[in-house]
Amino acid sequence: MTLREWLEEGPFTLALCSGFFGFYAHCGFVTALEEAGLRPSAMAGSSAGALVAGLWASGRDGAEIGEQLLSLRRQDFWDPAPWAGAGLLRGRLFRERLDLNLGVASIEECRVPLAVSLWGVRERATVVRTSGPLAAILHASCCVPGLFQPVELEGKRYLDGGIADRPALDAVAAVAAPGERVLHHHLTSRSPWRKKGSVGLRLPEREGLVPVVVDGLPRCGPFKMDRGPAAMARAAEGLREALDLPPLAS
Repeated sequence: MTLREWLEEGPFTLALCSGFFGFYAHCGFVTALEEAGLRPSAMAGSSAGALVAGLWASGRDGAEIGEQLLSLRRQDFWDPAPWAGAGLLRGRLFRERLDLNLGVASIEECRVPLAVSLWGVRERATVVRTSGPLAAILHASCCVPGLFQPVELEGKRYLDGGIADRPALDAVAAVAAPGERVLHHHLTSRSPWRKKGSVGLRLPEREGLVPVVVDGLPRCGPFKMDRGPAAMARAAEGLREALDLPPLAS
């Protein structure tokens, strides 16, 4: 059985992991899925994965997300704070772009169930959201430590969802029952603040989960955004290749 045949057998959740500026690769992956006529019945994500999962669930297709990301320039989100104790960037410009580009205002309005992982500063643990204001929740999930200031949501402060849930498995558990089918786009490159050999970089394991790893993805960042188009194209190409191969074992 090929991965394509496995995906065609029934509904599946698409999980997109954290990975700094890995949203370019996630977008290419989602676009290739759409081209193959394969659409997830639910979405789960953390950080960069939450951004693409949220945009898609809000009604934007892969091509639209790609246009948004490829037009993005550093000055579009680069708003340094006068003091950088809690994070270099205020995040106001990033939130404005989310408000402008999302198709709906709340998770409840999304076209498929969506779960997003955040890191609760007070809780010191992952908090998964399946309802609430979409832009604020995605903003919080993307708050890379040291880069963005924490986001306040309903009286609590949150940071990057990939801090403790890089593979977004906590988010997956909120939208997919144990053993249900999950396609996972796994990024192997680590965020600058994550230690080498981190547990979060290992292939995710869950009953019913099939991971896809695309080799040769260019590493992107705020000063390497010119690599975004190549990352997007390589991820799309990698999924097209994977669809005609047997699925990896989780």
